[in-house]
Amino acid sequence: MYDVVIVGGGPAGLTAGLYTARGKLRSLLLEHGLTGGLVTTTEWVENYPGFDEGILGSELAQKMERQATRFGLEIVNGSVSNISINGKIKEVTLDSGQKYEAKSVILATGAHPRNLKVDGEDEFRGKGVSYCATCDGAFFKGEQIAVVGGGDSAIQEAIFLTKFAEKVYIIHRRDRLRAEKILQERAFSNSKIEFIWDSVVEKIAGDTGVKALHVRNVKTDEKSSIDVQGVFVYIGYNPNTGFLAGLANLDENNYLITDENMATSAPGVFAAGDVRSKPLKQIATAVGDGATAALAAEKYIEENF
Repeated sequence: MYDVVIVGGGPAGLTAGLYTARGKLRSLLLEHGLTGGLVTTTEWVENYPGFDEGILGSELAQKMERQATRFGLEIVNGSVSNISINGKIKEVTLDSGQKYEAKSVILATGAHPRNLKVDGEDEFRGKGVSYCATCDGAFFKGEQIAVVGGGDSAIQEAIFLTKFAEKVYIIHRRDRLRAEKILQERAFSNSKIEFIWDSVVEKIAGDTGVKALHVRNVKTDEKSSIDVQGVFVYIGYNPNTGFLAGLANLDENNYLITDENMATSAPGVFAAGDVRSKPLKQIATAVGDGATAALAAEKYIEENF
């Protein structure tokens, strides 16, 4: 029996684990992939307080993990398939069949990149279609590639990709970017980056790998083809809530609804980070959510057990 089982090992989950373990609660964190979550796929983090020169995303994740485990947080690699509630006890089941019981659960499962849903995307996934510049950028040295999107992730990763590619096209469905101004300035001043405004990708074409993108201008309806060897997709995220099966209330976009204490509609179940319905999804806000959820879980246990 654990006091707290935390599902998800990104900044929110690791912070929750740090607080609960340091608070002497028996704490288990379950993570199906790399501990650190999407932070590990970010090359350089500049907007997280305490690192005046910035820090590698992978290094920040490692520091968070070491800090949490130093206080006794247990980490198990596994994918959660179901969470059920029996009275006050929560039962967390992994795909492997392993079950864990807990007095409280903190859901910090984050979100995954949204797909373009166009012809060729699934066919060329891993053969030129990618959702992680840090993971795959080095494979495109000296080649022409495209980035789809106009937010912080898209622009930051496009800038990173210029380290390898000869040219980076940024394809955005609007005529202006949503990214932070400082990122926009860096992208506009980079000679390797070319913007294709008011446009959407309709098809990814190739043979054994990506060869071209078929693009349509949403204002003029004009269609064109861009020769590229790779395409990186950054058009938003979908929350990882598919396994919850009615456990707690979700908003219209399937994000978990919580109150100010990170409590979901299920008693003793809390949520933190990008899986939660909220206006800003950043490392700093995930960390704040994790700390709040941990303290709320501790109070719940004190009052109910």
